[in-house]
Amino acid sequence: MDSGACGYLTVDLAALSRNYDKLSAIVAPAKTAAVVKADSYGLGANQVSKTLYGRGCRHFFVAHFIEALRLRPQLAGDAAIFVLNGLLPGNEATCADGGIVPVINSLDQLQQWSQTARSLQRRLPAVLQFDTGMSRLGIPPEDRGVVATHLQTSDDIDILFIMSHLASADEVGNEQNADQLAEMRRVAAEFPQYDVSFANSGGIFLGGDFHGVLARPGIALYGGAPTGGVANPMEAVVRLDVAVVQTRTVLEGARVGYGGVHVTKGRTRLATIAAGYADGLPRSLSDRGAVYYNGVRLPIVGRVSMDSATIDISALPEGALSFGSMVEVLGDHQTVDDLARDAGLISYEILTSLGHRFHRQYR
Repeated sequence: MDSGACGYLTVDLAALSRNYDKLSAIVAPAKTAAVVKADSYGLGANQVSKTLYGRGCRHFFVAHFIEALRLRPQLAGDAAIFVLNGLLPGNEATCADGGIVPVINSLDQLQQWSQTARSLQRRLPAVLQFDTGMSRLGIPPEDRGVVATHLQTSDDIDILFIMSHLASADEVGNEQNADQLAEMRRVAAEFPQYDVSFANSGGIFLGGDFHGVLARPGIALYGGAPTGGVANPMEAVVRLDVAVVQTRTVLEGARVGYGGVHVTKGRTRLATIAAGYADGLPRSLSDRGAVYYNGVRLPIVGRVSMDSATIDISALPEGALSFGSMVEVLGDHQTVDDLARDAGLISYEILTSLGHRFHRQYR
């Protein structure tokens, strides 16, 4: 590999765009934002955001203010960047100067942002997030009256819309969805002057009652299944191919990998691939996961190491795979959800863990 990398991570920006178009069509006439936090789930926030901006997206959500600062120079001025966690003390003036919009989750954040607006002697934009039952982020029910009074008596904040986050949207039959929708409607009735943003990836597929005026998909954009237990309607966006660094043949009773926990049951042909848990192949794939070569499943045997993993290639013809060959970790035969299932994780964890020792290519 002339790049010096241990494999190729390919991000299909055309598939990303088609996923965005599909989600946009479902929620129309509502608008569709893009959640690009954690470097767009590990796929490259700059490239992803620019692609989606070109597709018409104008609303981008990150988790932390540092992510917004890094993304702001990459997008045109008419792109709005929202910070889901809001601001930690001391970041308010920089946020205001940068044209970045905080999502306000508490009375403390509301008061800090108001104080900043007064000190700058201008109105500042914000979004209000309300907790509708997830108990994570958002203004709790007991503080809604204080917030309403603050907004009635002070004109220093321009509330763009209100929002909440669905905790169980990937489970269609989960009663928490209906509970949160009912609570969101109560919030909207208390703050009728503001539009509502509610649906995440799974929420988009729960129906129009959940959409609001702005949907906020994340995992669905990147090809992950938005709903459990049904066929994934999204296109795969990520492909990962990893190089073989060594092959060998061992006899029955050979121990493989750290701890010698895997013992061969007969003559076995093995290959070592150049990626391990430091590259996003979880250690929990040990003796559980697999890679593919020409459509043939090659199980991971023994423990996944930091920089390598060992696969059983006995199912292939002798000589079919050798030093320098590339095996498919993610691609036509194994989705990110497949790999996550085998690892006992979720697709989000797989994507956000993909390391930077791979050569990244965008098409």
